[in-house]
Amino acid sequence: MSDGEEDLSDVEQEDEKEEIPDFPLTEDLVGENLSLLCKTSNGLAHAYVRLDLHDKQVTDISVLSCYIHLRYLDLSENSLREISALNALTHLLTLKVDNNLLTSPELSELPYLQVASFANNRISTTKGVTHPSLEHLNLNGNQILEVTDLDKLDKLQTLELRSNQLTSTTGIEDLPSLRKLYLAANNITLLDGLNTLVSLQFLHLRNNKLITLDGFTDQMVNLQYINLRDNEGMQQLSEVAKLQCLPNLRALLLKGCTVEDTPDYRTEVLVNVRRLERLDKDPYTEDERLDAEQIAETRKEEAAAARQDDSEATGSQD
Repeated sequence: MSDGEEDLSDVEQEDEKEEIPDFPLTEDLVGENLSLLCKTSNGLAHAYVRLDLHDKQVTDISVLSCYIHLRYLDLSENSLREISALNALTHLLTLKVDNNLLTSPELSELPYLQVASFANNRISTTKGVTHPSLEHLNLNGNQILEVTDLDKLDKLQTLELRSNQLTSTTGIEDLPSLRKLYLAANNITLLDGLNTLVSLQFLHLRNNKLITLDGFTDQMVNLQYINLRDNEGMQQLSEVAKLQCLPNLRALLLKGCTVEDTPDYRTEVLVNVRRLERLDKDPYTEDERLDAEQIAETRKEEAAAARQDDSEATGSQD
């Protein structure tokens, strides 16, 4: 068999793998999986508001557009390529569509949706997520190259974007309520726009491609935890020192970064970021803290003396 024939055979095999038999959702299957009887929004009737359809091999959910009272919906582990039928479900509070075949999370604005999870699909864009009450958005395990069009999510508190293809944090800056940001296992080299995230408390950047730590400012007054583990390009203590501007940083993870090979690594990190309480999950001891204070004071005195010497030398030349 020639190389061309082998390539064609591979493509045909992939196509066969993609052939999924149609299995439209039926009213009978819906009825079997409904639960939680509640009053409807107008208080005049009752309806089941929870529907769990995970792992049902469903390929089409058109029938769901009639179930307008649903509030809690789980469609994970199916074979869905589109979910436009959900545009009619304006009372949804939580939505899970993990492990499907979606290429976009786009839906019409759902005014009460608080939690949405689209993990492990084929999504390449963040466009179309405009739900004003959304507090938690999970887009882990997709194919997203950049973040855009999240500026309507004023109430978003948790954003999960692990295992995508991001190269920067651009596009995340318009989230004033964001507290937790998960960006592990991307290709991030640039931290951009983070200074506007004034509510951010928890930042997870493990296993990226960071070399520098530009982008942090003293405006980030709530940031307490940063995970930079396994950013192998992180080599210089001078980069770690840039975190000193964060007034409430208490925990830092640098394990797996090249900077970990620095002599007296734990002490040197504390000298550069004095407010730290834990490094790589281990609390600083009182002895370590005293050592760091002494080293910092000695270096401060040496730097002052050097400046004095320079000043005197300049004066004598005049």
